[in-house]
Amino acid sequence: MAGSGEAFEKLVAVMRTLRSPEGCPWDREQTLGSLTHFVLEEAHEVVDAIERADTAALKEEIGDHIFEGVFLAQVAAESGQFTVDDSLRTVVEKLVRRHPHVFQEDGRVHDAESKERAPSAEAALDRWNSLKAQERAASGTPHTTLGSVPKSLPSLLRAYKIGKRVASVGFDWAATSDVVAKIEEEVAELRETLDAAPHDTTRAEEEMGDLLFSIANLSRKLGIEPEAALRKANDKFTKRFNQLEARFAETTRNLEGATLEEMEAEWQRIKKAE
Repeated sequence: MAGSGEAFEKLVAVMRTLRSPEGCPWDREQTLGSLTHFVLEEAHEVVDAIERADTAALKEEIGDHIFEGVFLAQVAAESGQFTVDDSLRTVVEKLVRRHPHVFQEDGRVHDAESKERAPSAEAALDRWNSLKAQERAASGTPHTTLGSVPKSLPSLLRAYKIGKRVASVGFDWAATSDVVAKIEEEVAELRETLDAAPHDTTRAEEEMGDLLFSIANLSRKLGIEPEAALRKANDKFTKRFNQLEARFAETTRNLEGATLEEMEAEWQRIKKAE
């Protein structure tokens, strides 16, 4: 069986071939910008396989995800920016540098009794963040609390991360109940907007955004990752709706011919049976 290094080199060689004049026209046309959609898509498919506990799918999706990184690095290499080797060296150096509780300066691992060992996961994370901040300061890069939160994140996840970052410097609600009160306030403001100007979608959009941002922060205060929670809610709703549709199909009726009351009654029966 080939080692991971050999397998990786083969993947890099395949990618070079695909981008060569003798390769694939579609692959040759891609740019860093055109690949961003596929990078995000593959990341979501990895998460989906994990949440479904589908090991076979996860094996394939991890491969696809790694391939996207190799693809990006190949495009960058062709324009003389950096190679995939540069990317790998950079991440290895960073991991060793930011884990002084695991690695010595020469890369060797500390023994189990070393005083450098981090006593807990929380202590390890604190050390990582501290070293990250020191690196930023040393590079002369201006530091802002929210500067490194990617704008490309799904909006709900970005709101969650924004809340975590500002909370780390003390800008946060004192208690979970305060966030609930804020959500109730935002719901009231949205209701007022709809009552006063039912056709003003600009104002409604703003109030809706404020409400969703507050909900993301309630999720954070509860220790719940909102994207994961919403994915589960989507899956639950989809499963129930598919059952609803199937039950009406069994009686040779489609949903379009049913009343809302009939569909709601069947929906409640499905929920009760779960």
